[in-house]
Amino acid sequence: MANVLNSKTGTPDPENPDGHHGHEPEAPLLREPRDGLPPVVADTAHLARVVDSFGSGSGPVAVDAERASGYRYGQRAYLVQLRRAGAGSALIDPIACPDLSALDSAVADAELVLHAAHQDLPCLAEVGLRPRRLFDTELAGRLLGYQRVGLGSMVERVLGVRLAKEHSAVDWSVRPLPQDWLTYAALDVEILVDLRDALEAELAEAGKLDWAREEFAWVVAAPPKEPRPDPWRRTSGIHRVRNQRGLGVVRELWGERDRIARERDISPGRVLPDAAIIEAATAMPATAAELTAIKPFSVRLARRYVPNWLKAINRVRGMPPAELPQPGAPGDGPPPTNRWADRDPAAARRLEAVRAALATIAERVSMPTENLLQPDAVRRLAWSPPARPGVDGVAEHLREHHARPWQVEQTAGPLAEALARASGE
Repeated sequence: MANVLNSKTGTPDPENPDGHHGHEPEAPLLREPRDGLPPVVADTAHLARVVDSFGSGSGPVAVDAERASGYRYGQRAYLVQLRRAGAGSALIDPIACPDLSALDSAVADAELVLHAAHQDLPCLAEVGLRPRRLFDTELAGRLLGYQRVGLGSMVERVLGVRLAKEHSAVDWSVRPLPQDWLTYAALDVEILVDLRDALEAELAEAGKLDWAREEFAWVVAAPPKEPRPDPWRRTSGIHRVRNQRGLGVVRELWGERDRIARERDISPGRVLPDAAIIEAATAMPATAAELTAIKPFSVRLARRYVPNWLKAINRVRGMPPAELPQPGAPGDGPPPTNRWADRDPAAARRLEAVRAALATIAERVSMPTENLLQPDAVRRLAWSPPARPGVDGVAEHLREHHARPWQVEQTAGPLAEALARASGE
């Protein structure tokens, strides 16, 4: 597999990590959109003209969205970029034009081309853009075995040109948006359809085009993710909190931080970093002086809310044990795999066997194991193997856990054999 992957991904040489060799000229940098930078669409009249233009265009529609991750609360779009043959490019301000349902209707029959669609589809749905057909260039790259699937890396490898990425993490909520940011945003959709066409040809050549179509259809049909029952359990470093009262502090501080962040429309991490929550949960400070001795509580926004933080901690201090959170996160899935050897050695052996089988298949088809089969389905298969043994039982189990037909076809037989070997059959 290494030769196949390296030929596509250009795995960096340890002495030359950017992937360029002395005898290879650097790929040219795209600097300006080929039709010039379009004006930002910020009123209904301009939006109506764009709707008409894109409705009369042809072929796939390249789509991208810019959010203000790390700056604002939530993941709403602050700029939507599109390009279509016959229509050119459009940059739409979804704050000024929050309803793009007319544009959605105009391109309803078109395939939408996105890179890492799972990141942008939720915020596009909020403004009324929902694909009926999709081509995800990042997902296509994964199925083809590309190790570097960022848009810049793939454009350079596949199309031989470079995209500037210095504005990828800026605060897109600012107004007016600087011209160089808008140029960056326009270029992201400039060559997306070209990339799509090249990847489709590679998928067809590799015999994976039908697999990709199943994956794209799955992404389109997938329902919105349900909110996590205990989102505070995702606090970075929570494994350091060893008792229920400490977990209660994490829960209460997380909730207070989230309320403040929502009210101020600011990223929660800018109100208070996760590390501060964990430190307070382990130290249990009782006074303002003790709390602000934890440095993040003494700076920026956090200091304004010291009374709120102390009140949250004191709530936990007086909380009866029955109201404190349990150490284990809720869920119906298997326990963490690092505990399997002690809790169920037979399940641990099954997991080792099915992972080895998947690794062999992944090498043969040149793709990451997590794209070959979802890790959750693998864990569930090893922890609770199907009552009906053999290929049919494994196939049924995989389908119940959302495996696509192509995944079942590639993996059910080898996984059934692996389970049988692990059980000594």
